[in-house]
Amino acid sequence: MSQLRPALILLVLLTLITGVVYPLLTTQLAQWWFPAQANGSLLDAGGENRGSALIGQTFTRPEYFQGRPSATGDTPYNPLASSGSNLSANNPALDDVVKQRVAALRVANPRADGPIPVDLVTASASGLDPDISPQAAQWQAPRVAATRHLPQERVRQLIEDHTSRPLLGFLGEPTVNVLKLNLALDDLPKS
Repeated sequence: MSQLRPALILLVLLTLITGVVYPLLTTQLAQWWFPAQANGSLLDAGGENRGSALIGQTFTRPEYFQGRPSATGDTPYNPLASSGSNLSANNPALDDVVKQRVAALRVANPRADGPIPVDLVTASASGLDPDISPQAAQWQAPRVAATRHLPQERVRQLIEDHTSRPLLGFLGEPTVNVLKLNLALDDLPKS
């Protein structure tokens, strides 16, 4: 019995420190030092929340850039169903899905030149990727420019302006956040 009391006191004390004080402290520090990231990296346009820069969205209208396909099932980019397709590279089902995506992209982008970048026909491991390669964005530029009645060079420059470079110049790959790029397109002055 003499050992039970100190054990219970220690249990309560450690529960308060690790279960209450520490989470509140880290939450407060995150809100103070990184408020945008701590609140989900949400992007606003016209006073309206348009989504998170960390989770992809489905853009189907021709005046918008399209992101990577989502592998989250019936509801694209559903964070509750985040996963890859788990189809191996030699699985015929993956070949069929990629062929369907290629055919759909060729129909939607008749002005596009060259091969379709792989990130436009394959899903990421999480199925939620918000970014595409600069090559995937440039491949879609003729469609977006024609639909929006913009010079292709203006659209290509917008892609360049929204390309994130690798950390320290060599860690990672250049990427383009599709939501940020599409919001920038919407912010362009109407001609």
